[in-house]
Amino acid sequence: MSSKLEKEFNYYIEHQDDLVKEYEGKHIVIKGGKVIGAYDSEIEAVEETAKAHKLGTFLVQKCEPGENSYTQTYHSRVTFV
Repeated sequence: MSSKLEKEFNYYIEHQDDLVKEYEGKHIVIKGGKVIGAYDSEIEAVEETAKAHKLGTFLVQKCEPGENSYTQTYHSRVTFV
């Protein structure tokens, strides 16, 4: 994995068991090697975090046990005229 957010994703993997105990089912926001927010939905996590942090500088990860939570989803909002 070579991404600007590799550090954040590695933090999630390394601390997954502890994070699941505290945040299971939540969408957590990781930046700079720490959790800076926990939200009920991915959209809420992005919208609220983007108020204080530039998009692309933080990772939103659904906090679930096991390797099945290691997914990557990309969304693009395109308006067609």
